[in-house]
Amino acid sequence: MPTATYADTTVPVDDEGFFTDPDRWTEPMAGQIAREAGIEALTEQHWKVIRFMRAEYAAKGTGPTVRVLGKTSGVSVKELYQLFPKGPAKTAAKVAGIPKPRGCI
Repeated sequence: MPTATYADTTVPVDDEGFFTDPDRWTEPMAGQIAREAGIEALTEQHWKVIRFMRAEYAAKGTGPTVRVLGKTSGVSVKELYQLFPKGPAKTAAKVAGIPKPRGCI
């Protein structure tokens, strides 16, 4: 199984780099993962989405889709694309240390 190292901690990931064990994720890892995804700095709005993604994963076993994110996270779809330009649900899931949401290609 592939691994990645964030904040001096090696964690198991899948072939696309998504965490396979979300319990191994820590907030200090998020900044490095975000930078690798082309996001220079995480703002409060980024953190709002990241925390929402983790809570949804904990409650439902999968991360939300972009549509669900836009309707229920308190961040509009337009703003989601500004925050996570390379695909909001997929990129936010990676930064949040959860597996890729179902339905993401």
